[in-house]
Amino acid sequence: MSVDRVRALLNGHGLGDRIVHLADDTRTAALAAAALGTEQGAIVKSLVLIAGTRPALALVSGDRRVDLAEAARLLGTLDARMASAAEVKRITGFAIGGIPPVHTAADGSIMKTLLDRELFRFADVWAAAGSAYDVFPLSPRELAEFTGAEVATFTQS
Repeated sequence: MSVDRVRALLNGHGLGDRIVHLADDTRTAALAAAALGTEQGAIVKSLVLIAGTRPALALVSGDRRVDLAEAARLLGTLDARMASAAEVKRITGFAIGGIPPVHTAADGSIMKTLLDRELFRFADVWAAAGSAYDVFPLSPRELAEFTGAEVATFTQS
């Protein structure tokens, strides 16, 4: 899935015109925050988890870490782990650092999605738009509506 595909998905929600292409790499939350001149916590990390045997998406504040035990509980399984880089690419079609907050996997299946309540500390947050150089802003409420995510507390500092 390319930036154009992400733009098309965002257009369906009135968000497509918000994509910003940056000269600086935004592959990590720290790099993205520096490039955008914002707090690291205002960066959305789109993390792929393997919950039991199924992929799930965790949308996490850039200054937080996933509590895998709590994520597993919320996802209705006994265990969860971070997906490997190869699994992420296979599941989403994106490389780590450019994963947009899109709950549809590359094969068309829908991933259960968790949204970190900590993102609501910010009026606007920034998410990847399909590459390490493309991002878009939206409010946490818009993010929740766009993704259909379950808003929950499943992270730690």
